[in-house]
Amino acid sequence: MLFESIPTVLGFGNLLGFGAPGPLELAIIAGIILLLFGSSKLPTLMRNLGRSTNEFKRGMTESTLDDDSSKSDSSDKSA
Repeated sequence: MLFESIPTVLGFGNLLGFGAPGPLELAIIAGIILLLFGSSKLPTLMRNLGRSTNEFKRGMTESTLDDDSSKSDSSDKSA
């Protein structure tokens, strides 16, 4: 009960419940990240994050293509 009322009183909306974070939460998170990593390491961190995201997407695409090819191979063998 206590934790449900604190975010609303502080203006955080539905922070502990369901829903997407609002602009205030995103600004607070960005500020904490900036304090933790500093302005010198932040571009490197974002670049590595982008590369990781692209690699993940590439892996998901390859996985989907592998699944499709294995399905077509199994249907060719059964016929």
